[in-house]
Amino acid sequence: MQTVKAAVCVEHGKPLVIQDIQLADPKMGEVEVEIDAVAICHSDISFQEGGFGGPVPAVLGHEAAGRITKLGEGVQGLEVGDHVCVTLIRACGHCTSCGSGQPTICETPYDGTRGPLSQDGQPVFQAMASGAFAEKVVVDQSQLCRIPADLPKDVASLISCGVITGVGAAALAADIRVGQDVVVIGAGGVGLNAIQGAVIAGARRVVAVDMLDEKLEVAKEFGATDVVSAREQKPWKQVKEILGRGADAVLVTVGVDAVYNQAPLYLAAGGNVVMVGMPHGDKTSSYSPLIMANQGQGFVGSKMGDVVIKRDIPWIIDLYKQGRLKLDELISGRYRFDQINDAIENTKTGAARRNVIVMR
Repeated sequence: MQTVKAAVCVEHGKPLVIQDIQLADPKMGEVEVEIDAVAICHSDISFQEGGFGGPVPAVLGHEAAGRITKLGEGVQGLEVGDHVCVTLIRACGHCTSCGSGQPTICETPYDGTRGPLSQDGQPVFQAMASGAFAEKVVVDQSQLCRIPADLPKDVASLISCGVITGVGAAALAADIRVGQDVVVIGAGGVGLNAIQGAVIAGARRVVAVDMLDEKLEVAKEFGATDVVSAREQKPWKQVKEILGRGADAVLVTVGVDAVYNQAPLYLAAGGNVVMVGMPHGDKTSSYSPLIMANQGQGFVGSKMGDVVIKRDIPWIIDLYKQGRLKLDELISGRYRFDQINDAIENTKTGAARRNVIVMR
């Protein structure tokens, strides 16, 4: 047991508070990691606001990179000193989903209230099985992927969630094929990566849709062939004029229920809406099952881009090193740990690509 500093959510809807908490030593199959950088994801904000539920006090944060400082018994393939991405993908390796190559939807539950975090003898919730808004974390070995020591940690932290979620949603979950047309709704951090993933997968045209003109200009830099303002009265009509028909895949990368209501309107016959962004738990959407059934359309869930981290993170790093994937350009702000609430507030404005807390 050791004491570390963490940004603690003490009450939903309130700023995080940097406090001392106790971190237990790694148990069987667990690993202790000293965090070098952790990015701000909208999922962290949703937890902070209470939109995803969960108890408090809690330590949020799940998009991180660092170095291994301690190993529990039974850990394989990792060593103290290894540089790693820290993800929320905690996989048991033996349930039906894991056995079929889908670790992102592992069916073995994890109770974050019984994790390694405590304060004055009382449990602190380890949100998303990570709790990475802290100096150190203890996580399951399945959540880690070794990375090159020379990979900048601010860049590496992005790979742990935003990059694999966006690129994977396009290249894996949507199963985009060469020559298909794609619409990406939302040109934030995940949306920009979905655009890049669609380009890598061989899409003919990639249309970005967003409320902010400045974000649409950035989308072009990341590979969007066309852009449409979501402020248009019926933006899907403009998209169909550009494509000559609807899209084969519409990737919704924002967690807004109203956007999910409109997403099917962008589709061509046989197309799918890929559900990437996650609205708050009390939100619902509606659609016409008659139209979608008649047109052979559907919805596809995409959690963390359907990735297998030990297969796909090395692939993504290789694309980055080849210059085929923009990662440095995703970082819109770097903040100190004591500025974490400023980074969160800036992210809430919608203007940020990705803000990163650099721990040292």
